[in-house]
Amino acid sequence: QVQLVESGGGLVQAGVSLRLSCAASGRTFSSTAMGWFRQAPGKEREFVAAISRSGSTYYADSVKGRFTISRDNAKNTVYLQMNSLKPEDTAAYYCAATIRLLGLSKDDYNYWGQGTQVTVSS
Repeated sequence: QVQLVESGGGLVQAGVSLRLSCAASGRTFSSTAMGWFRQAPGKEREFVAAISRSGSTYYADSVKGRFTISRDNAKNTVYLQMNSLKPEDTAAYYCAATIRLLGLSKDDYNYWGQGTQVTVSS
């Protein structure tokens, strides 16, 4: 069992930065791969970024070069640093965990946080 709690969302102006955090508990954090997904109203939840057990990172084309996923195993926390935010980044952002080595699809993940809203105004 894994519990995930996201934080750090908010309402910001386009071009600024936010850092989302996801605190994990319930099992050994280092044994999981982690991902970030986002979902806008009326749309499917889509992949944003993932980090493998070993620390390899992967990004959706829409955020590559702007977003950075990282993990701090000592703090049982995964982060999503979001720079140069655009209005199209507006969505609820969800942290997810899997016992797989890596997950790039929402179907790869077993555990989800409650989401944190990111709204970017133009």
